[in-house]
Amino acid sequence: MTAEIRPRRLVCLTGFMGSGKSTAGRLLAGQLGWTHVDLDRRITEVAGSTIPEIFAHAGEAEFRRIESEQLARIVAETNQAQKPRVVSLGGGTIAQPGNLALLREHGAILIWLYCPIEELLRRCAQITDRPLFRDETSFRKLYEERLPTYQLADHKVASDRDPWRIVEQILQLGIFPKVTA
Repeated sequence: MTAEIRPRRLVCLTGFMGSGKSTAGRLLAGQLGWTHVDLDRRITEVAGSTIPEIFAHAGEAEFRRIESEQLARIVAETNQAQKPRVVSLGGGTIAQPGNLALLREHGAILIWLYCPIEELLRRCAQITDRPLFRDETSFRKLYEERLPTYQLADHKVASDRDPWRIVEQILQLGIFPKVTA
């Protein structure tokens, strides 16, 4: 008797700001023929404001509330539609215990896009729309705070390379059904 392999329908990319979650998620979903959902984009669409505006006018707590609400909605939509999705999470999404628990409860596969902090700093230094990137010291501190939650991911993939190489590495994890002709 062989164990039945339950197909995974929800794959989530996690990692620190600048690790390439949105780009890799879009490319991966395209390669698989799955739907891609960018959680940060979903939040801005629902709120009718940019993430920096939400932080400035309502605070981080309200942003996190909206984030959790939208993540729950994405999970519900995925279960209801029975269509697989790749979700690009926000950098702090799984640092919120309720979000991590929700993803685990629904069998999501978490893939940590790991990138050395020096490369993340280089990528984020010129970007002005990241409300939690104030200076290098606070950036490094936030990274260290979030690192233990990223390490809880099911898989770790280096993201300090071309986005197509990141997708290639993810596809080589052996977590996706084989496509047959």
